[in-house]
Parts: sequence; C-alpha cells; structure tokens
Amino acid sequence: LCRIVACFTSEAELVWDVFDEPGRWLGSAALRRFAGYFRSRPESAGRQHHVTNVVLASTTEGVQAKSYVLVALRAEEAPHRLNVMGYYDDLLRQEAGQWRIARRVIRDWNGPVLANIAGQDGIRHPRQRPAALDGLWATQAT
Repeated sequence: LCRIVACFTSEAELVWDVFDEPGRWLGSAALRRFAGYFRSRPESAGRQHHVTNVVLASTTEGVQAKSYVLVALRAEEAPHRLNVMGYYDDLLRQEAGQWRIARRVIRDWNGPVLANIAGQDGIRHPRQRPAALDGLWATQAT
C-alpha cells in the first residue's frame, strides 16, 4: 500500500467519476483506505492494472497527464475478466523533489472522450454504482 500511496502527493485528491455519485478521497490516509479496500478483497488476488498511452502537457498548475487504464481480474479458469476500461485525468506536481499525482480523476470509457467517434453522442452517461462498492464508498469518510 505504501508504494501506491507514495505515487500521490500528501494532500492528493482521487475522484472516481464513473457512477451517478462520484467518490472522492482526499489525502494520504484516505488513499490508504482506498487501496486497502481493494487489497482486502478476495477477487483482487491477481489483479492487473494497466496504464497506457500517456499524454503529458505542461500547465500553470503542473503537468496534465491523460492515460488509458484497464484493470483485469484473474479468474480460476480462463478467460480472465476485464473489470475497468476507462482513462485517468491526472495533475502531476513536484513534492519533495519527486513528480507525484496531485489529483487523479478516474473516468469511464464514454462521454467526451468518444465525442468524435461514429455513433457516440459525446455526453457522459454515469452508471449506477454497484452495491459491491458500498464498502469502498464508506472509506471516503475521515
């Protein structure tokens, strides 16, 4: 968990903006709870987290990073399951001489990112949060 949290600034904000009620975790303690929740889940054993096609742009706030994300869950028998398909919208800043994530917004693979694709309306369509994530949403409280 420490390695995951070390990727973020001490006051970082993580927003999961996929569901009708976005989740928001602020600061290192909240990020530890977020990561700890997934680590404690039996279905997370063998979880693979892939971040690809990172695009960086300098801004007055720091560095803006956009990247694709896929999360696969291992199944006892193939095929394994694709659990998340979306993208990260990150703001990177230097803290203690290291570039770290100051804000990460997790977005679903719909809406504006698909605006120029045939058959897509470019409008964000939030999903209803599955009850299985109620325990995670409870970790937002300080």
